[in-house]
Amino acid sequence: MPGSTDGSTKAMGVLTVGGLVVVTAYTVALGSNGWLWFGWVVLGLLTLGMIATRSSA
Repeated sequence: MPGSTDGSTKAMGVLTVGGLVVVTAYTVALGSNGWLWFGWVVLGLLTLGMIATRSSA
């Protein structure tokens, strides 16, 4: 089902960008939190993995 893969990859991309905005806003307002940045990096890597998987399939 290529359509659902494209939709889920796009949703992960939106979630990743939204997460970056939230983590950045949190850092500006309340100071840096390493766990939030770590979580965002993991989310970004998962998104990149989904994009790579979709591209190669």
